[in-house]
Amino acid sequence: MSFSETFGLTVFILVLFAGIYLSMLSLPGTVIIFIDVLIYAVVSDFDSISFQIIFLLLLFSVIAEGFEILSGMVGALRPLFSKQLFWASSLGAFAGAFTLTPLLWGLGTFGGFFLGCLGGILIVELIRQVKLQVPFKASNRAMFAMIGAKAIKGCLALMMIVLSLSNIYS
Repeated sequence: MSFSETFGLTVFILVLFAGIYLSMLSLPGTVIIFIDVLIYAVVSDFDSISFQIIFLLLLFSVIAEGFEILSGMVGALRPLFSKQLFWASSLGAFAGAFTLTPLLWGLGTFGGFFLGCLGGILIVELIRQVKLQVPFKASNRAMFAMIGAKAIKGCLALMMIVLSLSNIYS
């Protein structure tokens, strides 16, 4: 493998991590994952990624982003972005990845990254909620809706990554 191929594959995988992270921050991370895989497929002349896989990834991305919009419509809590949220989610993501990688290998790396990031966001939001006065606190329903929406979106992002990487490395 040449230097340019190694560099391209490294950037490809780093963008997959960025897609999961952005998904947890209520940004269109699944769209980033889809675009990353699409660019990889075009560069590799659709050698390992077929048009059916691209279509399936597009479908997953639309479902995930649509679910994010619907969760906001039903009253899911949207965490406020702050330095504490950024650092807690980043540290949680790396701690989760390092913890689960020895147990589940590649899936553990991405899954731990997702779960750690979600845990960091949840801890910061729970601490913020404790400091608020009662009228300003989010309801339990809004908290559970936020957790559920982020979990579903993150699982769809993980499915997109597993699907694309399994086709690339098979």
